[in-house]
Amino acid sequence: MKLSKTFKAFFESEKSGGLLLLSVTIISLFLANSIIQTEYIAFWETNIGSHSITHWINDGLMAIFFLLIGLELEREIYQGELSNIKNASLPLFGALGGMVVPAGIFLLLNFGTITQNGAGIPMATDIAFAIGILSLLGSRVPTSLKVFLTALAVIDDIGAILVIAIFYTDNIAFINLLIAFGIMGFLFILNRRKVHNIIPYLIGGAGMWYFMLNSGVHATITGVLLAFVIPFGDGSRKTSSYKLQHFLHKPVAFFILPLFAMANTGIAIGSDWSSELNHPNTIGIILGLVVGKPLGIWLFSFAAVSFGICSLPRDLKWSNIVGAGMLGGIGFTMSIFITLLAFKNDGEEVITYSKIAILIASFIAGTVGFLFLNFNLKADRKK
Repeated sequence: MKLSKTFKAFFESEKSGGLLLLSVTIISLFLANSIIQTEYIAFWETNIGSHSITHWINDGLMAIFFLLIGLELEREIYQGELSNIKNASLPLFGALGGMVVPAGIFLLLNFGTITQNGAGIPMATDIAFAIGILSLLGSRVPTSLKVFLTALAVIDDIGAILVIAIFYTDNIAFINLLIAFGIMGFLFILNRRKVHNIIPYLIGGAGMWYFMLNSGVHATITGVLLAFVIPFGDGSRKTSSYKLQHFLHKPVAFFILPLFAMANTGIAIGSDWSSELNHPNTIGIILGLVVGKPLGIWLFSFAAVSFGICSLPRDLKWSNIVGAGMLGGIGFTMSIFITLLAFKNDGEEVITYSKIAILIASFIAGTVGFLFLNFNLKADRKK
């Protein structure tokens, strides 16, 4: 199977970013539980203006991350692995199962409780981490498996964005929302008038972010909306969309996401940390990511192939899909992000234990997924 240059570049950048994320997460957890614990945690809560450093990262810098996701989604839809409905169908159904089943498991345990709002937490897949782990298996990984996992994670991101937009919004201030969409409409007109200078779009995007922030809809959604009004043209290297996407890759992978990881994994783990692991919320997160993800991805993929909607690539086996589903259980960035939104009114303790559950689940999913695929691919090579 021939890979597009876009896909290769995407896979390589996410691989490096995933390995860096793993490193800074370990460092952050170490510092948060070292002799400088108090100073380290207090640093992230330091106010700059009216908000803490963590708040600026989560509501400000992460909008740039979502802008990059939007640009990547647009390119994949127009020119990449998702531009062909045949290529997109299998990961599309896999991603759907990987969202529905984990959310169902979580709700089964938490419906009617104060933590039921966390159903979106185990629905997410961290692209960078999942691809980073897959890359450790080297050249033995079938090309179709790389495409399947990457496309699945990209589609999963679309699902996570929709979940954030629909279920994790506050009371909406419609005037501010209308102004934000009014700015977007103006930028769309610039697009149609073939204005390719990126500056007006970035200035307009900043305005959209401000009014979206004050509308009740989470401000990071601005990034995705802005991506789709920036001129894509023929998608060549000369287009505004390509230039901006190329420019943002390294700052996002090597600065914004590591910052997000450090700011949100600075968790002081007390001696009683395991006492909350039997709570329906933490059990729901762990089971949703570790069991629900691979089960849902395999089940929906198998059903789609069985009903003739799509086909399994010739270089893949169903055990490969199960292994990819296990790696899909690495929630991390998106899961933590949704946790912050889901439980922002429920106290820091709920958020902390949810983060611990995400870290445990992501570690289990990544380790088991790696070992399973490693054994599976070795067995395939011996045949």
